[in-house]
Amino acid sequence: MKTISFRDRLRYRFDNMMARGPIALIGWLFVASIALIAIISSLVVAWGIDPDGRGFLDVAWAGLMRTLDAGTMGGDDGSWPFLFAMLAVTMGGIFVVSTLIGVLTTGIEGKLDELRKGRSFVAEQNHTVILGWSSQVFTLVSEISAANENQSRSCIAILAEKDAVEMQDEIRSKVGQTRRTRVVCRTGSPIDLSDLEIVNPHAARSIVILAPENDDPDAYVIKTILAIVNNPKRHREPYHIVAVIRDHKNLEVAKMIGRDEVQIVLASDVIARVTAQTCRQSGLSVTYTELMDFGGDEIYFKEEAALTGRAFGQALFAYESSALMGLRFKDGRIQLNPPMDTMIVSGDKIIAISEDDDTIHLSGKTDYGIDESAIVEADERIAAPERTIVLGWNQRALAILRELDSYVSLGSEALVVAEGEGTQSVIASESFRNMKVSFRQGDTTDRRLLDDLAIQTYEHIIVLSMGEWASGSTFDPQQADARTLITLLHLRDIANKQGFPFSITSEMLDIRNRELAEVTRADDFIVSDKMLSLMLSQISENKELAAVFQDLFDPEGSEIYLKPATDYVQPGRAVNFYTVMEAARRRGEVAIGYRLQSEAYDPAKSYGVSVNPAKSKMVTLAKEDRIIVLAED
Repeated sequence: MKTISFRDRLRYRFDNMMARGPIALIGWLFVASIALIAIISSLVVAWGIDPDGRGFLDVAWAGLMRTLDAGTMGGDDGSWPFLFAMLAVTMGGIFVVSTLIGVLTTGIEGKLDELRKGRSFVAEQNHTVILGWSSQVFTLVSEISAANENQSRSCIAILAEKDAVEMQDEIRSKVGQTRRTRVVCRTGSPIDLSDLEIVNPHAARSIVILAPENDDPDAYVIKTILAIVNNPKRHREPYHIVAVIRDHKNLEVAKMIGRDEVQIVLASDVIARVTAQTCRQSGLSVTYTELMDFGGDEIYFKEEAALTGRAFGQALFAYESSALMGLRFKDGRIQLNPPMDTMIVSGDKIIAISEDDDTIHLSGKTDYGIDESAIVEADERIAAPERTIVLGWNQRALAILRELDSYVSLGSEALVVAEGEGTQSVIASESFRNMKVSFRQGDTTDRRLLDDLAIQTYEHIIVLSMGEWASGSTFDPQQADARTLITLLHLRDIANKQGFPFSITSEMLDIRNRELAEVTRADDFIVSDKMLSLMLSQISENKELAAVFQDLFDPEGSEIYLKPATDYVQPGRAVNFYTVMEAARRRGEVAIGYRLQSEAYDPAKSYGVSVNPAKSKMVTLAKEDRIIVLAED
């Protein structure tokens, strides 16, 4: 064993001192400077070599000035011993000052590097925390910034295993200005307790956990939830956490560990339900987007004492610039489109569509200008069997077929066309109640195959992406969207040449490709990540909206339908929207808007969709137009 010498101990202590950083080095430089000045000043006074005969303090002060400024000794007079003493002070000062400058420079550079690495603590309260990084983050930041526009001070803190500067640059280039909201990016792992503390999640008003873009995103999300709810430093009050789970089999585990503190958004379930609904109704995806983004009208809750004791059907007409959807009962239950005779009691809240939470005002009107002569009496319609074709296959496809089976009438048919060899066996193992599902193998970008499918015999077409969740897919999102775009172009060309219309619902993984796809004039586009991001941003602002969306997308209860305007009012006749609402009310439905077919292909006019229109404004509806209603079927 080596014997530790005094020199070894001295070097060891010196190394430890240097490792303490700039503050320790500055402290030791200060001590060394004071010691040097004190020793030399004591010698000058003791030997009596100061030509001015000054005392210790005056000599020490002069020595300090020479230490800080080497040029002060240029005019010194006195004996050679005195001059050599001052020279020693000056040389020591040069060493001390130069070392100090180097230490400060290195310390500042190190601090800047640390800041660029995004490791400093976020001293914020009542902020929104986003944990993880995916393409959804851009829509989230944009929507939450829009939601916070009426607040003087708001902040979004993002923690992800990505360089903080890169995150800031990407957000700046893809989102742009975030108005009054500051976006702070930090580098770290959300499943690491020490890293998690950087974004101060215990003081946040909401926490959004994104599923990473890897092979096992749910495991990452579940571990992140555990890191928050089981954190030794957690606060007693419940957290408001919103998380995305991709696979249904992981849903129960996430709910079990998150309990009432976590609102789970099951990605596959949401996209499947929305796709199944929108493929049957042109314009429905635009309606959903309008309700879920913060750019127009959104869903809000409000307790309205003036409506206590009134029936829900009467309360529908109480607002000029807001549209009622349902009730949030005082026991916490949420019901969209409740029976029209449901009485509103104290403690109940209305669920309304409005521009903002502070724009929900009672109109005070008693005369609504309803044109009774324009209202069409309800005729019971018998739903006819429907034919749907699904082009492409991925892990959502089977869930989409199940949801579609819940909406179509008995005797309906669906044809799946895809390249996967095992798809046919998957379909054959599933049992459907209302429709017959068949399979045909083929490349959906092949024009000869599409011509051979007799597309004109199908009312609805669903084009699924072969990327992301597609089983065995080798396509990245851009390649998958390119294939979808090629298929859409072929379909629209077939429709134009053969002169027949049909409804297309397509799936785009990248929101940027929607603008390219608009040239196809497809009726609806389901952009998976954007739809999920919009829902996450809404729930992060109000956790009760999770139950609203659950009810809205569930086949049981009331959903949004776009029904022929001629079922409600006479076509070609100018009426106000109060008249349309009254016609819907008599059917046990809630009218929340309309779609004009003449503007169906104009993105600048929201593809003809108008949600929560001004009730007194006159509108003339054609027989091709639709009324947007909440109804049970």
